[in-house]
Amino acid sequence: MTYPQLHMIIEGEKIPVGHRRAHTVVNPATGAALGALPLADAADLDRVLAAAQRGFRLWRDAAPQQRAAVLAGAARLLRERLEEIARIATLEEGKTLAESRIEVMMNVTLFEFYAGECHRLYGRQLVRPTGMRSTVVCEPVGPVAAFAPWNFPIGNPGRKLGAPIAAGCSVILKAAEEAPASALAVLQCLLDAGLPKEVGQAVFGVPDEVSRHLLSSPIIRKLSFTGSTVVGKHLMKLAAEDCKRTTMELGGHAAVLVFDDVDVEQVLNVMVASKFRNAGQVCISPTRFIVQQAVYERFLAGFTARAQQWRVGNGLEADVQMGPMANPRRPEAMERLIGGAVSAGARLHTGGRRIGTQGYYY
Repeated sequence: MTYPQLHMIIEGEKIPVGHRRAHTVVNPATGAALGALPLADAADLDRVLAAAQRGFRLWRDAAPQQRAAVLAGAARLLRERLEEIARIATLEEGKTLAESRIEVMMNVTLFEFYAGECHRLYGRQLVRPTGMRSTVVCEPVGPVAAFAPWNFPIGNPGRKLGAPIAAGCSVILKAAEEAPASALAVLQCLLDAGLPKEVGQAVFGVPDEVSRHLLSSPIIRKLSFTGSTVVGKHLMKLAAEDCKRTTMELGGHAAVLVFDDVDVEQVLNVMVASKFRNAGQVCISPTRFIVQQAVYERFLAGFTARAQQWRVGNGLEADVQMGPMANPRRPEAMERLIGGAVSAGARLHTGGRRIGTQGYYY
């Protein structure tokens, strides 16, 4: 398939590179360039902020039925465009096509859920000790700046867009420059389903420039971020200057405890698939296994054997179980981690090196 022309979406307009700086999006399976992505300048960011402010004034007064109809309509469009969007995600992020299809369907379920939540934005009435009654009313907080990482290029943007839209907020999405077309496809489904053009917008750019510009604006009332703890702390400091609300999903370092009374084969089947899902680039992927001594050797041998048989290759190929890592930084990080572990006394049982000369396989 042909990779789509890249752009930003501001007030419904597809903004091309033009005079702007550009980022080259690369296919991690081959190392070949896919396209040039425009990076927002200050004028673009000012424009997107002004539009988000207008969009919030419009959308906060939209009936719950209207918000629900947009989200349900976007879910239907995602179903219809499943193959197209899944292939885009595999091209630019590297995961297997099967994983990308699942990710599209996760967004379908998510948008359907938030469509239902539009009808459940209940308030509460509290009876005070004095006999007075206090009424709690849920109101949309305002324009949201949402930052999504590259590891789930369909799912993360969907999560960043769905909840604010259901609540009546406008959203400025800053998705990952490594995998932009997937995010644009998700937003386009919402716009095609009737989302007002000022309510959902997408920009790309130098991360620190974009975050500082958006979070320094009084227009933005909430920050939503998924990513590393280091970057999350930095963004929270920026948001704290104006006491902006934040929702942060940061980091992940998941341990697996394997006790001696388990079905070792069943645990191995589940854990190996979990470990190598999306080439291990998942915040809840197992990072270490703590195994009781009685089953340690059996677990180690079984894990090693399965790892040696795991089929690595281009995610578009039908029999591949794991695609490449998403960008050149990841194999470099793996080399540092494995080298450091071996230097500290760890034993390497299989792998531990790059695979092939093209792409980011490890």
